[in-house]
Amino acid sequence: MASALTDKLTRLVKELRGQARITESNVSDMLREVRMALLEADVALPVVRDFIARVKDKALGQDVLGSLSPGEALVAIVNQELAATMGDGVADINLAVVPPAVILMAGLQGAGKTTTAAKLAKHLIEKRGKKVLTVSADVYRPAAIEQLKQVTAQAGAQWFESNSDQKPVDIALAALDYARKHYFDVLLVDTAGRLAIDEALMREISDLHTALQPIETLFVVDAMQGQDAVNTAKAFKEALPLTGIILTKLDGDSRGGAALSVRHVTGVPIKFAGISEKIDGLEIFDANRHAGRILGMGDILALVEQVTAGMDMAASLKLANKVKSGGTFDLNDFLDQIQQVSQMGGLSSIMDKLPAAMAAQASQMDMGKAEKDIKHKIGIIHSMTPLERRKPELIKATRKRRIAAGAGVLVQDVNRMLKEFEQVQGLMKKMKGSGMMKMMKRLGGMKGI
Repeated sequence: MASALTDKLTRLVKELRGQARITESNVSDMLREVRMALLEADVALPVVRDFIARVKDKALGQDVLGSLSPGEALVAIVNQELAATMGDGVADINLAVVPPAVILMAGLQGAGKTTTAAKLAKHLIEKRGKKVLTVSADVYRPAAIEQLKQVTAQAGAQWFESNSDQKPVDIALAALDYARKHYFDVLLVDTAGRLAIDEALMREISDLHTALQPIETLFVVDAMQGQDAVNTAKAFKEALPLTGIILTKLDGDSRGGAALSVRHVTGVPIKFAGISEKIDGLEIFDANRHAGRILGMGDILALVEQVTAGMDMAASLKLANKVKSGGTFDLNDFLDQIQQVSQMGGLSSIMDKLPAAMAAQASQMDMGKAEKDIKHKIGIIHSMTPLERRKPELIKATRKRRIAAGAGVLVQDVNRMLKEFEQVQGLMKKMKGSGMMKMMKRLGGMKGI
């Protein structure tokens, strides 16, 4: 995520921390580098100018000049101003209205509006306990209506039927009436997009806004658009009273400029970020934490949340009790652990939240190969009989050949997986009665927090 910008700013952070004292000269040198890094990351020029001016003003203040650790102070200022540029903190969705709360999704075609609508529905259901209805007012692409139907089902929400023969305003008002009569908490309205800004699109979405009077009008923008995101944001801001932004594809190979630009241009907060293609790949945007990621400081809190969300706490607690009471750690337990890792969003998603120094070491690994190895291990264990999983010692040459054939791998791969299992099994025996068991129990107890 924003790898080019992160690399440049991480290098600058290291240089700053080595400064014995801060002078106007080295502040100017540093800001020149920051300016180039931001421009290369497709951050809009007005945003860059404003950012540089704020950092320079604070960097040359007495607090920094007299600091015992001026390099650290400068890093803190850059971090603080990055966060301020993106909105400073968290701005959650507003549902403070008599139900149903109407949320209008706006943006260009290809930005990911439809998928994001379903992701937001899932978030509202799971995090806010809401009953959610979705509807598509995109009458120009019949596939968009069908797509919303499918992703809504994946999200666990309800879909309101519409078709391309209807008018968008009629569809939306019918869905609103249905939502009221059936006591829905939230109505999510997916609107039509275009490949580019045009007058008809803006007039149509403006009419929808007038008819629905939504509590939230969210601008969905592709983080990979770069400078184009600024122009799109301006056009939508002029046509609609936007209340928030959702950045999609923030996990992609973007240069990071959109996150720094759209907030400044629209004046409304970034509320959510799309972090993967999965239906649960949406997170509340935290400007402070995102600034830390850009500066190569990582986001350990987000990593802990991701790992905790991906863990089956009940299974972890059950395993802790099993090992503590003298039970044998078998291949079924090993399979559970592997599957939990694969459910945490992938190794690349975990690496994205590591501090730069740790990520650099981890990047020496071939992530594609590592994730492929995980899939192979799962396939190998699935090719075993229940008895073999419980008693791995039974797996000799003949069984290994059968398992390898069933999993589509080599016998050497089966041997390698069994060796890794034995290492983990030995570790579990050493952990018996240790603090690790207590920690796993505590994690299990956090499930309801």
